[in-house]
Amino acid sequence: MSTYLDFKFGSFNNTCSKVSLTLCPLVGSTDGIEPLCYSRNVKLADTLIFQPSTLIIHIIALVMTAIMIYHIRSKYTAVGRKEIVMFFYLYMLVTVMDLLLISGIIPTASNLYPYFTGVHIGLISATFWCLLLNGFVGFQFAEDGTPLSLWSIRISSFVIFSAITFLSIATFESLGPFSATNPVTLWVVFFVFNGACLLIYVILQILLVVNTLDDRWPLGDIVFGVAFFSVGQVVLYVFSINICNFAKHYIDGLFFGTIATLLSVMMVYKYWDSITKEDLEFSVGSKQNVWEVKELMGDDEMAGGGYGQQQQHLGPPGSGFGYNGNSPAPGTYGQANFYDGAH
Repeated sequence: MSTYLDFKFGSFNNTCSKVSLTLCPLVGSTDGIEPLCYSRNVKLADTLIFQPSTLIIHIIALVMTAIMIYHIRSKYTAVGRKEIVMFFYLYMLVTVMDLLLISGIIPTASNLYPYFTGVHIGLISATFWCLLLNGFVGFQFAEDGTPLSLWSIRISSFVIFSAITFLSIATFESLGPFSATNPVTLWVVFFVFNGACLLIYVILQILLVVNTLDDRWPLGDIVFGVAFFSVGQVVLYVFSINICNFAKHYIDGLFFGTIATLLSVMMVYKYWDSITKEDLEFSVGSKQNVWEVKELMGDDEMAGGGYGQQQQHLGPPGSGFGYNGNSPAPGTYGQANFYDGAH
């Protein structure tokens, strides 16, 4: 097993000797690659559940992603709403597949395991690709929300998903020129392609904030997102064995890597939310005036009287006039004069 610790381009030996990725049982050798240290399993209803702590984080990730999707869909007129929500749907699918495979709900001995793992890897690449394309939405090369913008992301993401899924399954089954013992192409896709998509997205968003927005605070969301993801990858691929030994096999790097990935995805949402603003005038042209009236009435009430102060200018009940019996001066009460005051 010590040979697996040596890094080699195009080989998962070094990676899989440290952390139990879903593809590790399918590459490297006939029996796959087993990590030197991994989290304990628990028995639940006569079923062994692997990575129980990571399974809990996956469930939390699903709940948090559902909440983020709800808030995104609630911002009806925000720029790129329909585009960015596709990224979170894909992340949710990746989490579900990860949950099924990492926990052993779909056992590695099953004949279906290579196919589910291929779908999982295809979804990961499609998620990174979708995030990359969302990086172009803010530049308005195609107007957001239009069929061109939406279907270009949907179709291209599906093509990436299909191609990477086929590549993964062909590698696991050693079909044609692909080999499970020498998975160079899959390694390049898993690390280089996905990493390049993320890097380009980050660069695009920095350019967008610096050149387009007056506010620089969204840069903080980008920095935190990159920091969370980077720390998670370092913990996952470098310190997993150390964490596993220190924690006496209760947790390993996969636990912290999953948490860091969730936090980075949450920062993607936070960043998008900070650079988008919902337009309150999308349905009724005079809606802005209505909001201004409510704000002015609220200010009058807080200033000392509100509705009670208006009553002082009214005459006897039913007269419709002031104390002197004259018509009230314009603006004493009535919604129309609030509009005038607002302008």
